Amino acid sequence: MKKLFASLTLLAVAAPVWAATQTVKLAVPGMTCAACPITVKKALSRVEGVSKIDVNFERREAVVSFDDTKTRVLDLTQATANAGYPSSVEK
Repeated sequence: MKKLFASLTLLAVAAPVWAATQTVKLAVPGMTCAACPITVKKALSRVEGVSKIDVNFERREAVVSFDDTKTRVLDLTQATANAGYPSSVEK
């Protein structure tokens, strides 16, 4: 019983370590007016796991921080595309 309790305790302590916050920079070339970043940010904010979004109109990019256990980069690019602003990962 003590071994089971010790194992469960270790698992509870280590589990948060497995989740990682990732940050990705997306190129969003279709942003052509000052209002476009609002739409892009709103679309990205609806994706589960997104914690921070910084959209820059002048550079036509979005920097997104997200929990990689809840979403994927593909989900982010699909969200912008569905809003009318296709995006791709900047290298």
